Amino acid sequence: MKLQLYVLGTVATRILGAALILMSILQILDLLDVTTDILDRGLGVAGVAYYAALRLPRLFEQVAPIAVLAGGLFAFSQLARESAVVAMRASGVSGYRIVGMAVPAAVAVMLLDALCGQVLAPRADPTLADWWKNTTPVAERKVPAPRTFRAGADLVIGASASADGRQINDIVVFRRDAKGILIEKVEAPKARYHSGAWTLDQPKTTRFTGDLAQSSTAATTTWPTALKPQDVQGLFGEDAMPTAASARRALQNGGSDRPESFYATHLQAAFASPFVSLVMLLLSAPVALANFRSGQGAVLLTTGLAAGLLFLVANGMLTALGESGSLSPWLAVWAAPAIFGALAVRTFLALEG
Repeated sequence: MKLQLYVLGTVATRILGAALILMSILQILDLLDVTTDILDRGLGVAGVAYYAALRLPRLFEQVAPIAVLAGGLFAFSQLARESAVVAMRASGVSGYRIVGMAVPAAVAVMLLDALCGQVLAPRADPTLADWWKNTTPVAERKVPAPRTFRAGADLVIGASASADGRQINDIVVFRRDAKGILIEKVEAPKARYHSGAWTLDQPKTTRFTGDLAQSSTAATTTWPTALKPQDVQGLFGEDAMPTAASARRALQNGGSDRPESFYATHLQAAFASPFVSLVMLLLSAPVALANFRSGQGAVLLTTGLAAGLLFLVANGMLTALGESGSLSPWLAVWAAPAIFGALAVRTFLALEG
């Protein structure tokens, strides 16, 4: 038990240290761009801290895989240099068990990564965007461009949306029949989400029948759509990545402004992304069996770092191909983790003998 805690503590400490260092670097670079604007708006140090806090989930999501790679390489190289691995193997502990002792640290990062990507960041991003917009001086505010998206079979244009996604302003809904022919146009100054349904205020409806167009107005009308406030936040956000839930809704006739392949790929990526950290741990594991006296340790350290970076590049390229529809979403998301994970296991098996 003490041995397991020693290995786990060493790996966890190195991963935590690497994550803090990487997040600090990214946070400093980010704040260099915005601190002057925050102070000019009279928000003071509290405003800088508030901005930094809301950026933390996205920053952790970015650094988590690299932190596991760097932390694993440092931890396993330390254990190998101190001859701790030799002592453990001499006492009957296999290399597989040594790596297994470190797996809970990677699993903790996986869970925290999933929490940030699927829960915390999707809530922090709209809050940050709304805060930034509301604190912008009136003279510097820009009118946002209208957003065009699909909501089921409807084509929708919205001028803007509230921060919580429960209201869309100056909305225009184009309804089509099964053949894609325009049959109705609905214009409303406001669409509100309440009690699980959307209501259009003072809608003007124009129905098209052949060459005829008939208009009518009403005080309110229900807009039947599977669109959710979370979808609206993503559609009107700045480059917001869909979560697993929003990607699934987009594929099930929810709100979408990109090809189906984009949402199918991100639905798979939501489940695969946390496993990237586990692959990174496997890529760093061969260093534990290295002989640093013969120079093998330096070679394995360099190879592990290069393999981890190459994995991130390959994974990003394949994901982009999946988003564009050039590659199956399942293959685009899972191919790189499977290939690099298998290579890491193969290398470890060869060293273990």
